[in-house]
Amino acid sequence: MQPMHPTDHTSGRAPGLAERSVERGIFASRWILAPIYVGLALSLLMLLVKFAQEFWEMASGLVASSSDDVILGVLSLIDLSLMANLLLMIIFGGYQNFVSKLELDGHVDTPDWIGNVGFSDIKLKLMASIVAISAIEVLQGFLTIEQVGTRTVMWGMAVHMTFVVSALLLALMDWIIAKSRARRTV
Repeated sequence: MQPMHPTDHTSGRAPGLAERSVERGIFASRWILAPIYVGLALSLLMLLVKFAQEFWEMASGLVASSSDDVILGVLSLIDLSLMANLLLMIIFGGYQNFVSKLELDGHVDTPDWIGNVGFSDIKLKLMASIVAISAIEVLQGFLTIEQVGTRTVMWGMAVHMTFVVSALLLALMDWIIAKSRARRTV
């Protein structure tokens, strides 16, 4: 008997009523995740409110601001934007992979990647977003090094490099797994 791969479809029926009932119940339990994804979607609104608040504060004080203040403000907006993008990827990818296929009737604005994002892709996109967000935080630390101190910036760089190494190791593991699967199918 060959081992099943995550992309294989299950077939057949469990022999007993009790076993079928348990299996259907376990399969239906995936819907417990749906309210979590709805909550994450609603949290996008919270990010929007914070984005608007930061934008308004930056815009209202623009004339009196230094160029460093504007750069820091824009970096904060980019940080929120990356966080919102990350959240959207997790919502779409997680729902699609773990709850139910999104039936969008070929909507013209459907992102190309939406039906092709597997758990491995979500992991890598998540880590790439975390690395980008972390890089912005380190850059903000560099720009405000007088206020935050060298030690804080150094710790920020250490955490950032930990994220970078983790992302590289995840990518390497996925590459090794893909190569291994390719060899088994040949």
